[in-house]
Amino acid sequence: MTSIRTGRLVIRPFTLDDAAFILRQLNEPSFVRHIADKGVRDLDGARGYLRDGPMASYARHGFGLWCVELGGAGTPIGMCGLIRRDYLPDIDIGYAFLPEYGGSGYAYEAAAAVLGHARHVLGVRRVLAIVNEDNAPSIRLLGKLGFEANGTVAVPGTEREVRLFAVHLGEAAQAQLAPTGAAGA
Repeated sequence: MTSIRTGRLVIRPFTLDDAAFILRQLNEPSFVRHIADKGVRDLDGARGYLRDGPMASYARHGFGLWCVELGGAGTPIGMCGLIRRDYLPDIDIGYAFLPEYGGSGYAYEAAAAVLGHARHVLGVRRVLAIVNEDNAPSIRLLGKLGFEANGTVAVPGTEREVRLFAVHLGEAAQAQLAPTGAAGA
């Protein structure tokens, strides 16, 4: 499994040691409002989420949500990665950051690196994104990354309909998304 390094960040696979961070991230009001209430209320639940979610995705698909850390300090600040959802025709990008790290460009930096990894390492040509209609910051970020609106999609098991975006990862259009460095993990 690969880790991605950018100018300020390390984007690496989650481990069970990240349970305390995951517990906090999944219970942030902004996460619950814009993504979902995952029902994780303690460290055992957080470890289960990691095992059954990101870590299972690594084993099944070779990708998943990764932990985003500040490069020098190793402080977890969010998550970003690729997700394979049964109800979408292509993989999608997902991200969430702790509120105190918003507005610093970390989400853009991490998402651009993940898209570069998708294109240059995994050979992916198209990535989707889903977002709630009222999540203006996420919609702006997707626009900066080159995503275009592509309709809506119903989320199975809920009564929610979310906006669907897509980006094509062609050679010329996505050259700036090449990862700045990768190291084995």
